Amino acid sequence: MDFESPLHIDCPAQIKKCPVVEELVELRAECRRLQEMIRRDTLTGYFNFRYLLEALSDEMERTRRTGLPTGLIMIDIDHFKQINDTFGHEMGNKALKWCTQIWRTNIRRIDIPCRYGGEEFAIILPSTRLAQAVRAAERLRLAIAATPLAIGDVQVTLTASFGVDVYTAKETLEPKEFITRADTFLLNAKEMGRNCVRYPGEGIEPASTELTQEEREALFPKR
Repeated sequence: MDFESPLHIDCPAQIKKCPVVEELVELRAECRRLQEMIRRDTLTGYFNFRYLLEALSDEMERTRRTGLPTGLIMIDIDHFKQINDTFGHEMGNKALKWCTQIWRTNIRRIDIPCRYGGEEFAIILPSTRLAQAVRAAERLRLAIAATPLAIGDVQVTLTASFGVDVYTAKETLEPKEFITRADTFLLNAKEMGRNCVRYPGEGIEPASTELTQEEREALFPKR
């Protein structure tokens, strides 16, 4: 049964408030809620690893059909263990929620934010070329570095490292292979001193992170 489709049932007895129909509607709503729960990370609200693989597979298939590349950003919060060791795991969880909330406001509605595990995250960028994906990652990097987290009376500046890659229709990769490849650039960013963005063909790095008109409309749609 497709629980995403709207439920419309006419009561055979033509009763306006039919208890059977009301119960079916409630069951449908509960099924939607449970479906959402099993694909979301409870702490951050981002999609979980299982959904990451499913969504990435779908977007890579779309790339093969349309020729439009799929971008992928891998993110790791820098020195996260120090936050846990210094302030405790509760504050570590607060830092995770803080970062993900900031990143959520700086991605497009079509982008798919996922928690990869621990303090590492992945953001799928549908129909996105490399230069645009790099600009997006740089915006996320600057946004978190410019927004300190208040822990009691202490202002803690958080930073993160980013690896960016794109999948094109000319390639033959599985979702896990694509993630591993993008994660290689993330590891390179950490090796280069953290708080930076690494990606293939770094000579094409955009000169600035200024939004294009298309990106501006995607991030801030008219109401």
